[in-house]
Amino acid sequence: MVNHNYNHEQDNDASEPGGFWAGLLAGLLIGGLAGALALLLLAPRSGKKTRAKLQRQSHELRKQTAETVEDAVAQARGKARHITHDVRRQAHDLEQRGQAMLDGQKDNLASIVEAGKNAVQGNRD
Repeated sequence: MVNHNYNHEQDNDASEPGGFWAGLLAGLLIGGLAGALALLLLAPRSGKKTRAKLQRQSHELRKQTAETVEDAVAQARGKARHITHDVRRQAHDLEQRGQAMLDGQKDNLASIVEAGKNAVQGNRD
């Protein structure tokens, strides 16, 4: 028959110096050191070279960004000029149409006034 009695005293206890927590801490420390060593051994460049590369890339990125912004500003100015030209042309067309309507209404009013004068003089005679 199998003995189901389990001796809990054999478990690692966190309060024991060589227990679970000490092993976990040692494992994390060894793993961290191994990772740092692997990183140093497998790094493609030194820190100085990496910083120089990052500087070059950031300079190039700034230059590209400035060019893109300049292009966008130039396009916006071109569109603004085009829109301004269209609005001025439309305003001029509206002004001419309005002036033509005003002249037409003046002529109509002058005809009505003249007809009214003639009608008043015709009634006097």
